Amino acid sequence: ARSTYEYYEEPDYELLGTPWRSRNGHAVSQQWGYVAERLFIDEEEILDSPRQDFGRYMAGDIKYKDIDGDGVINERDLVPIGYPTTPEINYGFGVSAGYRNFDVSVFFQGSGRSSFWLDYSAMSPFYSRVPQYETQIHETGLAKFIADDYWSELSPDPYAGWPRLSSSPVGNNNQRNTWFMYNSSFLRLKSAEIGYSLPKKWLERLSIPECRFYLSGTNLLLFSKFKLWDVEMGGNGLGYPLQRVFNIGINFGI
Repeated sequence: ARSTYEYYEEPDYELLGTPWRSRNGHAVSQQWGYVAERLFIDEEEILDSPRQDFGRYMAGDIKYKDIDGDGVINERDLVPIGYPTTPEINYGFGVSAGYRNFDVSVFFQGSGRSSFWLDYSAMSPFYSRVPQYETQIHETGLAKFIADDYWSELSPDPYAGWPRLSSSPVGNNNQRNTWFMYNSSFLRLKSAEIGYSLPKKWLERLSIPECRFYLSGTNLLLFSKFKLWDVEMGGNGLGYPLQRVFNIGINFGI
């Protein structure tokens, strides 16, 4: 399913020299953002690069592409990035089979053609904040994937997975951009069940019409290009994840 703007009331971006900013012809939930090239190596590179109008930034922060070539990174450089945030494909399929007294059923669920953005503000470590509807101050810890791959003066990797660490939010890094963009397509083994029904001769001895033992589970496997946490949690990996659940039981007939 896809919803597209046939006409969107907006400035004439063709006349403004930024036709890529038009929403006409794009999906309703299409996102606009900045194209991230890499992380700044040092202050000298910052001085030699186009100015980025997102507050103070330093070496280790994200360097954006100057789309219109005017020497300044601002809203004129916003371009459509990634897939829409609403999946354009949702699907599921399953199969059930039986052999003698055994039966098996599985069900898969998935989605495709959608993107999500890692929540830089929520995932950044060492920030003290008061969540909405709460009064207690929360301080975010250091996630392992950040600790394993971030820019620092000792390891100034311009392609590190995370920009430099800071004790306060960096407005430059908190823009919608391709650096924190991920494909949210996935295929999940949502449920599976295996059962065994007692043979008729055993049922006659027990004087019951039917008896079936089963083992079932939900959220058993996940196939996704995103590996940091469950992709259905979106951009904030600190939330409560989907649980893998197992059940064992007996069905008796009366």
